[in-house]
Amino acid sequence: MLSPVLLIAIPLGFSFLAPLLKKGAKYIPPIAMLFNLILSILLVPQVMRKPIIVLLGGGWPPPFCINLVASPLGILLALLISLVGFLVSIYAIAYIKEGATEKYHTLYLLLLTGATGIVLTGDIFNLFVFFEILCISSYALVAYNGDKHGLESAVKYLIQGSIGSSFILIGIALLYGLFGTLNMADIANNISYHSLQSPTLYVALAFFITGFGVEGAIFPLNAWLPDAHSSAPSTISAILSGIAIKTGVYAIARVTYTLFSAKGFMIFIATIGIITLLIGEMSALGQKKDIKRMLAYSSIGQIGLIIFAFGIATYYGIFGALFQLVNHALAKSLLFLASGYMIYRVGSKELSAFEGLGKKMPLSSLVFTIGAFSLIGLPPFAGFMSKISIISAGIKANNTALFVFVIIVLFATIIEGCYFFRVVQNLYFKKSRDPAHNCVRDGCPTTQKSEMPISALIPIIILALLIVAIGIYPRLVTGIIESAAIGLMDKVGYIHQILGIF
Repeated sequence: MLSPVLLIAIPLGFSFLAPLLKKGAKYIPPIAMLFNLILSILLVPQVMRKPIIVLLGGGWPPPFCINLVASPLGILLALLISLVGFLVSIYAIAYIKEGATEKYHTLYLLLLTGATGIVLTGDIFNLFVFFEILCISSYALVAYNGDKHGLESAVKYLIQGSIGSSFILIGIALLYGLFGTLNMADIANNISYHSLQSPTLYVALAFFITGFGVEGAIFPLNAWLPDAHSSAPSTISAILSGIAIKTGVYAIARVTYTLFSAKGFMIFIATIGIITLLIGEMSALGQKKDIKRMLAYSSIGQIGLIIFAFGIATYYGIFGALFQLVNHALAKSLLFLASGYMIYRVGSKELSAFEGLGKKMPLSSLVFTIGAFSLIGLPPFAGFMSKISIISAGIKANNTALFVFVIIVLFATIIEGCYFFRVVQNLYFKKSRDPAHNCVRDGCPTTQKSEMPISALIPIIILALLIVAIGIYPRLVTGIIESAAIGLMDKVGYIHQILGIF
């Protein structure tokens, strides 16, 4: 039987190989992530039949050993990490040419190792360890360009991330002090007996939501994100938005549903999600100059929508949240990658510099438009089904507050459409700017047609095709998403699978 351990071991091992190969280092991440992608796909049918539990640590049974849990939810997210990580690494072959490239590829693989470990571990302390691997790699990669803005953004991210990590560690210490265990299934089993009567449990829950909320970029813990995404290389912006912040959302969902089963607390989670959604979308609408900052604020809004869907606390809500998570990972990665070479060609991140690029970079502009329309929720793209699922879940919940929140979601969608259509208008319905203005690259698209290199076009075309394919035929992903949603809600089943309590 294939082991999920390899999903962590392969990128971790290859990350140490990259510095040894010098010029060949850029090929290491695609090889490692292709292996993970194939392995994840092969594991899906096995996991759909029965979750795979891997015990690590001298043959001791849970809760005394460290264990990995390859459930439908874990494999769904591991597959998403592998897919996006693989495509972004192909894009980086031609895109990352300057600076300490060997260190870039090492840190990139470590980031993906951390993300994969987060979604597969069954141990709360190792969840923290993998978070630290992801975060430390992210801090360094945000500062990769070495400019003032990048360094400042990385320091801001480091400070806020360190505070968040401290909160997580305090939460873990509180739970360990109460129950003497770090196994998530064992903690969940113990909390079930306590029924959240101890004030310490509420304090620990608050620490977890705050700590994971920093990486998940929920309001008001998201001040680091716009600067980090706008100053990092576009490949890292794609990974941070497409993958890294999703791990924070996953951790919040895992803690609230599996550890605490705090259903009475979920309306508060939904409220946080709606506030995050509104602030993110309105900030993106107000960002009329820097396209990467606009996309960063848009990510905050999308995370708010996913958090809101988790806060509905029904099967349909969780299904919609996971569907939207998949859509956002694909679409936002596509948008950052498509805009990356547009920025490179015109020499500016200003939205006005993109005027007329639809004729100069037709493929890049087309896939950018597909990603934008998917996030808005237009058919026939993946975002249509995911947003409909969330709206339907909010209405089916038969809760007045959630119904009001659904109306706010629809309003936020209109805001989202306004700023994305503004970019599309610049691409297709405005004339090119003065060729001499802001054009600092050879082969500037304002003077001649100049698409991306083929190594960059391939991944963004694949992302665009996946968005269209899922939109037209949602069953490509709904099967595993349904199983993942059921598994996340089934706290008792999770405990039984790990601890063998029948």
